[in-house]
Amino acid sequence: MSSATVSRLERAGEDAREAELRVDLAAAFRLAAEFDWHESVGNHFSAAVSADGRRFLMNPRWKHFSQIRASDLLLLDADDPDVMKGPNAPDASAWTIHGTLHRLRPNARVLLHCHPPYATALASLKDPTMKPIDQNTARFFGKMGVDLGFGGIADEAEEGERLAACFGNHQVLLMGNHGVTTTGATIAEAFEDLYFFERAAKTLMLAYASGQPLNVMSDEIAEKTAQGWRDYNDMAFAHFDALKAQLDRKDPSYRH
Repeated sequence: MSSATVSRLERAGEDAREAELRVDLAAAFRLAAEFDWHESVGNHFSAAVSADGRRFLMNPRWKHFSQIRASDLLLLDADDPDVMKGPNAPDASAWTIHGTLHRLRPNARVLLHCHPPYATALASLKDPTMKPIDQNTARFFGKMGVDLGFGGIADEAEEGERLAACFGNHQVLLMGNHGVTTTGATIAEAFEDLYFFERAAKTLMLAYASGQPLNVMSDEIAEKTAQGWRDYNDMAFAHFDALKAQLDRKDPSYRH
């Protein structure tokens, strides 16, 4: 087989992977709107296309989550200094955060950032720790970072660098006074963490609202429960497929 043929086959494979990423990322936007996690025409999801994470897909500036299609997604290069000069430039805050995170954390293939009601309420507390009081809250034991350094809407590269440091080795970052960002190797896995994080935050906020003392698990039981969730990681793919099937029955236009 000639080198030219190999190159064409490799490119065809890359194109197919990008097409699949586009469909899944568009589905994540539509589902976030269905679950009322979106906020006006803001918030951003992104997914790396290249192995080094520097080329990635992200939603265009100020397009509502409920309207996003696979073909709408921007293909951006984190190393391109002229991205914000083009006529189809992304949102400046999104570029600051997602561009920097994809460049500095290539292992974080997917970044889902939004402001779900209960997660944002938790982020607004003086102590926004996700206390392990049930199975869902314990899912995030040792998996979640907390950023208490909110300084306003991000518009400088330094803010993206600071957030990358706050993530550390965690898969979820609760952004104090702001919202939440989940990461993952795939869109399905990052979306599953976002789904369960909002459910966990709801449980914790409702427990706080009761005014009764919280029955917080010991670290040992919380870690055992979190490990149990890791053993069920493939649930994410079954769940995401089921959610996409629901979208397909209702409005499959996200695929185009």
